[in-house]
Amino acid sequence: MPGSDIAEEEQLDFSDPLRHLRVDDEALVPVQPPSIQRQIQNLNFGSVELQLLVDAGPGCGGIAWPAGEVLSNYLVHRGSAYLAERHVLELGSGTGLVGLVAAKLGSPKVIITDQSPLLNMMNQNVALNKLSDVVVPLELDWGKELPKLERVDMILAADCVYFEPSFPLLVETLTALSNIASQQCEILFCYKNRRKADKRFFTLLKKTFIWSDVNDDPQSAVYRREGISLLRLTPK
Repeated sequence: MPGSDIAEEEQLDFSDPLRHLRVDDEALVPVQPPSIQRQIQNLNFGSVELQLLVDAGPGCGGIAWPAGEVLSNYLVHRGSAYLAERHVLELGSGTGLVGLVAAKLGSPKVIITDQSPLLNMMNQNVALNKLSDVVVPLELDWGKELPKLERVDMILAADCVYFEPSFPLLVETLTALSNIASQQCEILFCYKNRRKADKRFFTLLKKTFIWSDVNDDPQSAVYRREGISLLRLTPK
């Protein structure tokens, strides 16, 4: 995609991060203006309904971005049986959206993680959806020591490729998590290609992982047109 097109796509994402989900003028989620300040949105993903507090105040992680919506929709597509026995950890959770969807689908334990400025929002969203018995927000800075984790059967990450200095730290954390995760752990990684620098992330990632496109998502044709990929990572 030419540089001018990428810049235009990025600007459109900022003004309405979830626009790629609106097909034939049928809105799955409400439009989000760029100046969001402490709004509660009612979201519906087919069988899963939830409320989400969004707030741009703590930074870009405080709103829902396209890859998080794509990954959430994929989890719903796979259904409750896909999550029922799995302990889930989400990286770069922001609002906690993807982890909340996993909990709504029946995961018995979900850990949502991000930097400390977003912990309060994550806690509020857990309480808002009455999921405190299942979902635990934790601070996790990429590249630093992992918190104590009892079991990890699935690792989810969406919209984590955006800040080039964090690329090696994200790879380090993904590697560390895969080393302590259960043998059958599945890693789903969803991202939007925005700039040439993103290639550096995958150059680093291929040192410890191989990956393939998730090929059973009925919405893939829609989001791939917007430069969004949903991958399954496997440690080497």
